[in-house]
Amino acid sequence: MDFRHELVLPDEDLPFKLFVFEGKDGSYQVSRHWHRSVEIFLVLEGSLDFYINTQRYRMEPGRLLLVNSNEVHSIDSPDANNTLVLQIPRGLFEKYLPDADSLAFRQFLWEPGKGCAQGSRELRAASLIVQMHKAYVQKQPGYLFAVLGSFYELMYLLVTEFRIQEADEERIKQHRYLDRLSHITNYIQVNYREDLTLEGIARIFGYSPAYLSRMFQKYAGIHYKAYVLELRTQAGYRLLMNTEMAVGEIALECGFPDGRSFSKAFRRRYGMAPAAYRKKRKAPPGPTG
Repeated sequence: MDFRHELVLPDEDLPFKLFVFEGKDGSYQVSRHWHRSVEIFLVLEGSLDFYINTQRYRMEPGRLLLVNSNEVHSIDSPDANNTLVLQIPRGLFEKYLPDADSLAFRQFLWEPGKGCAQGSRELRAASLIVQMHKAYVQKQPGYLFAVLGSFYELMYLLVTEFRIQEADEERIKQHRYLDRLSHITNYIQVNYREDLTLEGIARIFGYSPAYLSRMFQKYAGIHYKAYVLELRTQAGYRLLMNTEMAVGEIALECGFPDGRSFSKAFRRRYGMAPAAYRKKRKAPPGPTG
């Protein structure tokens, strides 16, 4: 069974997703990835390290960070935290804005008490996200009106106060190429158990292997093989923590040739062998006092 978010707003009810970050217990990483949604992180308790391209952001209580559509990012969450994540599909902006194709927002990072000139705007954005979450959890009569009211106010705030009016050419170029890569990575995410050679994927999508390799490296900032390995390792992590499958079985289920190759990749990413990691995370807490 895969990890489930603490709170996911159903697509049939609302046009976005708001949930508690799945790394809330710590000892958790999200490898480099991208998507078409605009994503906003709001840390309420604890801390985590956020990376957008090569820029590191230290996220602590009250800090708010926006990730644009098709920006490569990753997260390191060694400690327990309570973080809200809001994902807004880019198509929602395109529905209401005729020029949303290259839409981008300031990567605002706001910390309370630092005297930021724009602080009141960031504070309002953070307050709206908290209000949305609270209304959905409490589910009072008519709560969806409250959730949607706060959401569309946030959308208006984004496009009027945080939008970058003149996107630079390099950002537009990266956005275009990552849109292409998204189709490829979606295919890989569905078929990661299969034999996914660079040559085979290039043939499916009509590229030469050399061109596809360069596109991954330049615009996603990761080698093709490293991307597939990360995807398989994360799938192995989910099975390790949510099933009683043996390490060798997990390896084969996730597309590794054997348990040894899975253990090597897992150790590189999580710092210890899979069996030891499972034992440590699932061990009951020791006596106190």
